[in-house]
Amino acid sequence: MCGRFVLVTDLKNIRKNFNIQEVFCQYQPGWNIAPGQLIPAIINHEGKNLLVCFRWGMIPSWSKDPSIAAKMFNARAETVDQKPSFRDAFKKRRCLIVADGFYEWKKEGPKKMPLYYYLKSGQPFGFAGLYETWLSPDKKEINTCTIITTDANELIAPVHDRMPVILSPEREKIWLESNAADVAALKSILKPYPAEEMDSRTGIGPHNDIDYKSELS
Repeated sequence: MCGRFVLVTDLKNIRKNFNIQEVFCQYQPGWNIAPGQLIPAIINHEGKNLLVCFRWGMIPSWSKDPSIAAKMFNARAETVDQKPSFRDAFKKRRCLIVADGFYEWKKEGPKKMPLYYYLKSGQPFGFAGLYETWLSPDKKEINTCTIITTDANELIAPVHDRMPVILSPEREKIWLESNAADVAALKSILKPYPAEEMDSRTGIGPHNDIDYKSELS
């Protein structure tokens, strides 16, 4: 599962790291980004990487109830090409969701301790994501997204059995630009990120501030 993440890297660095040609969103960094918020994502359109904003929590285009988004902030890599909610987006609407790290919560007695996971390189990265456009009854387009999860690596497994799919720079291009028919190639990159390239620390925020109320219920 991935229910909270961090994005604090400045926009200039994001544009450089992900070869962004155009920006179509108002960038707002945050140490505690949650489902329901607008978040920066990268799509590839006509060969260009564009930075856009999607609301985190997917609403399938066919859904009649937008409240379904509260349950659709993650999609499982194992079934993402089969589930009706995700399979069309998997073929046609893939994106990268930009992050610096993410949180899981470790049980310590009656409390849960937030653990922050990030890359040892200190660089931002892209979660594998999908997006959809939902048309509201008043004909307003709402663009939403979900983050794909997979089995946890050795670093995260003691705390949680799932982790978000983090794509290496080489795999980002495959994810954004691959032919929709190449399902096997796309699914082959939805794997746990190498544990030896990641690290963790306790707390939320730049100074390890702990906020136990931040966990999703």
